[in-house]
Amino acid sequence: MSFLQEIQRRRTFGIISHPDAGKTTLTEKLLLFGGAIQEAGAVKNNKIKKGATSDFMEIERQRGISVSTSVLAFNYKGKKINILDTPGHKDFAEDTFRTLTAVDSVIVVIDVAKGVEEQTEKLVAVCRMRKIPIIVFINKLDREGKDAFDLMDEVEQKLGLTVTPLSFPIGMGYDFQGIYNLWEQNINLFSGDSRKNIEETIAFSDVKSPELDKIIGEKPASRLREELELIDEVYPKFDRQEYLDGKMQPVFFGSALNNFGVRELLDCFVAIAPSPRPKDSETRLVDPKEEKMSGFVFKIHANMDPKHRDRLAFIKIVSGTFERNKPYLHVRQNKNLKFSSPNAFFAEKKEIVDISYPGDIVGLHDTGNFKIGDTLTEGEVMSFKGIPSFSPEHFRYINNADPMKSKQLDKGIDQLMDEGVAQLFTLEMNNRKIIGTVGALQYEVIQYRLEHEYGAKCTYENFPVHKACWVKPNDPKSEEFKEFRRIKQKFLAHDKYKQLVFLADSDFTIQMTQNKYPNVKLFFTSEFD
Repeated sequence: MSFLQEIQRRRTFGIISHPDAGKTTLTEKLLLFGGAIQEAGAVKNNKIKKGATSDFMEIERQRGISVSTSVLAFNYKGKKINILDTPGHKDFAEDTFRTLTAVDSVIVVIDVAKGVEEQTEKLVAVCRMRKIPIIVFINKLDREGKDAFDLMDEVEQKLGLTVTPLSFPIGMGYDFQGIYNLWEQNINLFSGDSRKNIEETIAFSDVKSPELDKIIGEKPASRLREELELIDEVYPKFDRQEYLDGKMQPVFFGSALNNFGVRELLDCFVAIAPSPRPKDSETRLVDPKEEKMSGFVFKIHANMDPKHRDRLAFIKIVSGTFERNKPYLHVRQNKNLKFSSPNAFFAEKKEIVDISYPGDIVGLHDTGNFKIGDTLTEGEVMSFKGIPSFSPEHFRYINNADPMKSKQLDKGIDQLMDEGVAQLFTLEMNNRKIIGTVGALQYEVIQYRLEHEYGAKCTYENFPVHKACWVKPNDPKSEEFKEFRRIKQKFLAHDKYKQLVFLADSDFTIQMTQNKYPNVKLFFTSEFD
């Protein structure tokens, strides 16, 4: 296959949702269709002790949540599909935001009973900001839930999307009979038995056919006809360009647990989703079709195998081909590195690969060279934009609980921060370390991993901070900035990139500080121009 064909057949996307909407289950069912796994391990089902194939950390198994983003790949209908499974749990939102920089499109999963939830709103807002194409999958139709039209209204209003249904449920919950596939114009009937293989679809070119009444009953049939007419009148016709531009979002209905409506989603996704897209760097727009390799680190996963102290840096290839044993420029460190065993991911297996194409995610063994956001190129000095740090919500001092192990603790904290698990702020006054996280659960994860992976113990104490503000003075030499530094010295810290951060204790303080020092700008993310 030619280089261009390889790019055309790649589909790299993320699945996002509020916790418990069924994202991990959907991921597994997609792998099942792709023939990548033989049986799905129901996450909640204690009979299968395996746990879902895409969750691999002890805390995730204990809590039944996905903490770390995993990469899962499979082939389907001639396309190579890379799924970036993101944590739905809000405590890990930052990991998800970063993953969204590496996807070309997303599928948003919504629970039919709960509708649009808060975490979904935040993530979709990030997607819209970046104009990422979105497909909506409304899940758990075998349970009682909201009316399909009400749900679509809610998606439009709360998420600010323009939807058009490409599949539609016949009944819901107890009366759920199947899915009418508007994309292919056929019906898939529900047997309620998820262990069975995928049902054969019954093709209906004409919904008015009396055959339909025989199969699903007169009442449901006439209701379906009315609903399809309504869809025709109310919703815009699907337009692929509008979808690719992030202006229109197709909606699918189904039940991932019962493997229902998933094939419709996958078939349509393969047909309409974008292949790898150009990406902005600080100097120019980089097109996937360029011959020279470029890529960036969006995630670092330490100690994937507790027996080996290995870190994997996940790199998204943006352009050109990434070849094994070929030297590439690590732009931040300005040195050439080559990799003898780059990993690709196929379902839950890792394998060494000789060549990777734009859209692929490659895992590189890392001895500590990489940080989140690092760029690799064939010599061009540039770095990709769009991997910011956000202000954490929680702040605590971290203390060493075992003075004999202070080296291990420092190393562990450094590595976990490089991985992006949380953010580290060092106070200027006394060099005390403060860990800031998006969610409180992160502190448990850090404590657990420091002990189990680095043999270090830590304790925390509260530090009353409301927000971290990155500081940018108009003139670093001005009297105003000097006074700001003097008055606020107790609350000034550095992040791990040595940027100055003001740790404010309330919104009121931020407001007052901005009024008093108008030439000292405060930002809530670390990426500002």
